[in-house]
Amino acid sequence: MKVENALKDQYRKLAKHEGYRSRSSYKLLELNKKYDIIKNDDTIIDIGCAPGGWLQVSKKYSGPNGKVLGLDINPVEPLIGIKIIQADIEDVNIVQTIKNSIRIPIDVVLSDLAPKISGIWHFDHERQVSLTLVALNISTQILKRGGNAVFKIFEGDNSNIVKQEASKVFLKVTTSKPKASRQKSSEFYLICSGFSADVQ
Repeated sequence: MKVENALKDQYRKLAKHEGYRSRSSYKLLELNKKYDIIKNDDTIIDIGCAPGGWLQVSKKYSGPNGKVLGLDINPVEPLIGIKIIQADIEDVNIVQTIKNSIRIPIDVVLSDLAPKISGIWHFDHERQVSLTLVALNISTQILKRGGNAVFKIFEGDNSNIVKQEASKVFLKVTTSKPKASRQKSSEFYLICSGFSADVQ
C-alpha cells in the first residue's frame, strides 16, 4: 500500500474508533492545536459542515457553554448540543437566516467548503474559490472584532484572491496544510485571526 493511501486509511480508522464522522476532523484538530482558533465558550459557525466532523471538533473545544451552528446545502444528521440548518450559502437571505439561528457577532467562522468535483480541474478550482469568497463575505457580516476564521482553498491560479481579500479584514492571515490532508491534494487552509471590522 502506498504511504498516501496508508495515511488516508489510518485517519479513517482513527475517526471511526474515536467517534468522529469524518477523517477531516483531524485537520481541524491539528489546526486548532497549532493556531488556537477555537476557545472555551466560543460561538462558532461551520459553513459547509456535512457530514459533521468539524462540528464535533468545534463542540469539543468550545465546551458545554460554547454554541455551534452548522450550515450545509445537504441534510446533516443531528448532533447533540449543536444546531444545524440546511441552506444554500449563495441564497441572498443567508446572513439573515444565520442571524435568526444564532446570536451574532460570533467568535469563529469555519469553512471546509468544496463543490461537487467535476474532474475538470480549472472549473473545480474556480468554483471552490468562488464559494470560499462567499463564505468570507458572510464572515464579514457576522464575526466579532478580533474573531477568527479558517477557509479551505484549492490551490491554483485564483488562490491568492482569497488571501488578498481576507487580508483586508483580518490582522493576520497564514497558510497551512495539515498532515491529515492528503499530500497530493491541492487543498490548503487560510488561518485568519484578528477580524478588524465592526459588525452592525
